[in-house]
Amino acid sequence: MSNYIALDCVAHQNLKVRTGYGKVFGDNINHAVVFPTEFETLHREYPIFFRHNATSGYYAICILGFDKDENLFLEDGRWAARSIPAMCMKGPFALQLTNNKNEQQVESDPIVMVDLDNACINYEVGESVFKAHGGYTPYFEGILQAMRKINVGSQSAEAFFTILDKFKLIEPVEIKIDLAHSGSYKIADLFTISRERLVALSAEELFELNGLGLLEHCFAVVSSAGNTSHLVNMKMHRSTLSKS
Repeated sequence: MSNYIALDCVAHQNLKVRTGYGKVFGDNINHAVVFPTEFETLHREYPIFFRHNATSGYYAICILGFDKDENLFLEDGRWAARSIPAMCMKGPFALQLTNNKNEQQVESDPIVMVDLDNACINYEVGESVFKAHGGYTPYFEGILQAMRKINVGSQSAEAFFTILDKFKLIEPVEIKIDLAHSGSYKIADLFTISRERLVALSAEELFELNGLGLLEHCFAVVSSAGNTSHLVNMKMHRSTLSKS
């Protein structure tokens, strides 16, 4: 159960966060929600696909493992990759938007929230959130950067999927993997960008996609599918080690 409250520089002056990644911190997940603004960096290491929710529509995920609660990137308390999804980097923190009304406009100012019941949170061991004489520590500035990526990315996702749907670029896909003695896997209910439809777009459609800054996101998703074989190799290596 989460217990999010507003982060306070006085009440939480001595707050510390245990760093690292592992099952105890809830990182044993086989996929993570990601955002279009992350595709450029994440597509180099993770397969990126889409899923669909009847209420909220399409959203993007990156595959981290094949079994339930399996994250193949977890290794001796660290995340063995050059880039980490922002949703996994933010740890026990979140941004909450509130509306402040003035005479001219309504602005959304994020409030930093902290989950005090998270296993990372304590007052004895780990990275400090606040400096001794005020202000955030460099560690927490990195956390804030990850949360800003989530905030901006979540706002851009709807427009991204709207344009994909407009150009009929989304198609269903199913991942089937046979790992011989390690078993077989099938991941259903996935979607991706149609490579054939993408290369068949008209000049006007390509111009519109590029003008919106979305064309590079499309190519990133398409190219990311090749990382599935990398995950298979990681899985087979992990299975070999467990049997030795």
